[in-house]
Amino acid sequence: MDFKRRSGILLHPTSLPDTPGIGTLGEQAFKFIDWLCEADQSLWQILPLGPTGYGDSPYASFSTFAGNPLIIDLEQLALKGWADKKEIAPPEYIKKTGKIDFGAVVWWKMPVLKKCAIYFVENASAEDKEKYKLFCKESAWLDMYAVFMSIKSVYDKKAEEEKPESSMWNRFWPTSLARCEKDAVAEWKKSHKDDIEIFKIIQFFFDVQWKELKSYANDSGIKLIGDIPIFVAPDSADVWANQEFFQLDKDGRPVCVSGVPPDYFCADGQLWGNPLYDWDKMKTSGYSWWIKRIRRAFELVDVLRIDHFRGFEAYWSVPADAKTAKNGKWVKCPGDDLFKTIKKKLGDMPFIAEDLGVITDEVRELRDNAGLPGMKVFQFGFSADEARENGMVNCFLPHMYDSSKCVVYTGTHDNDTMQGWLENLNEQELLLVAQYIEGKELSLEKAKSLVKSGALRKEIIKSVISSNAVYAVIPMQDILGIGNEGKMNTPATTGSNWTWRMDKKDFKSSDAKMLTFFSELYGRNL
Repeated sequence: MDFKRRSGILLHPTSLPDTPGIGTLGEQAFKFIDWLCEADQSLWQILPLGPTGYGDSPYASFSTFAGNPLIIDLEQLALKGWADKKEIAPPEYIKKTGKIDFGAVVWWKMPVLKKCAIYFVENASAEDKEKYKLFCKESAWLDMYAVFMSIKSVYDKKAEEEKPESSMWNRFWPTSLARCEKDAVAEWKKSHKDDIEIFKIIQFFFDVQWKELKSYANDSGIKLIGDIPIFVAPDSADVWANQEFFQLDKDGRPVCVSGVPPDYFCADGQLWGNPLYDWDKMKTSGYSWWIKRIRRAFELVDVLRIDHFRGFEAYWSVPADAKTAKNGKWVKCPGDDLFKTIKKKLGDMPFIAEDLGVITDEVRELRDNAGLPGMKVFQFGFSADEARENGMVNCFLPHMYDSSKCVVYTGTHDNDTMQGWLENLNEQELLLVAQYIEGKELSLEKAKSLVKSGALRKEIIKSVISSNAVYAVIPMQDILGIGNEGKMNTPATTGSNWTWRMDKKDFKSSDAKMLTFFSELYGRNL
């Protein structure tokens, strides 16, 4: 962290507007960077970039190293001569507006990307092919990822009658492949060479487009904040190719899985289902897998938020056959040793610790020993009961922040949007929020009118930007005043998350002027 006062926007690329089916790394992404510059913002925070699987969650990716093929911009491929213009036109059911239909996008776009990869092989220049070869050489993770996706593309079809979440390598693949046996993998690579190459070329497409976008952002004075989940998906190349580093049985199935105990978001806790690490083996290897993971992440972003940081001090271990996360237990983790090793191998890395949830003195000590700023979420600061009992000393309130130790958000991808949150507060809490922000006694009717007009939301944004936090990050939905229809994720649910997209008319100069004024007034543009 450079610990310079900055502010910016949280917006995942999938939510960018005006491209077929889903946001991409094309023209609109560059326009968003231009809008950030107009708004005098210097941060763009995103969610994890990996290829999404069941549930469409960026926190459940087929690979923690790979990029999401769905956000590759097809028009940009055609402009580089890597795609046939006639092959990339979307069908009528793929729209440029409205929420993302991930099923429809996958059904249409993945076959098109495979055609583009074949076109690249047949038509790309010698210079571009050399760039591709260099990418393959420098990406040690790429080979096993492509093999994994190739095998998966065959055996997932054999599991079509099962529930989608059951289409797993440890259930449907031949035993020798499921166990990632060297001879079986070598034979597959030999017999499926062309398919594997296609998956590699698609990753090359992503890498080129992302790094061009990152370069444009950095040249514009904008840092990219990435997001790395502590755990990886069970149905991933990460687990399949590194089974010795996970708590699995002889058939590759998790013995215990991840989750969190009951909390603000869910009374039953959250049963995430990720396989847990075998930390003894991780340590014996010198945390080699983690070092590679962190190094790859910093190829793509400038700052890295570590999701569920407290899991590096102790993680919530739940028996694999449990129906909820209630009956898990805390198990200690060698987090201090891990971060010391990362620093030794990679130097001081600009991390943000997502230290929300059940936080103990031991977690705070780990965070502080590693020199990492934690997170504050404005919405967590207000409880009428707590205010009566303890006064307004909640650590999530802006007047309580320590500038060198936190990054503040109005809300996260797991929260209601700010406008939706305000509209759904009970009367006591709404009055508390309004009086805190306005700094004076108000009637309930006045508080409600401030919500309805959007004035209270804008004052909250000002309060967050004016705070002592080193970084202030606002979800784009909160800038736009979007209600709960813009919420990105409801924890412990599937089926309707991650689908929100902005409209191209949402790059408003009026919002940019508001942010510019706040940034200048409160010293976040220095």
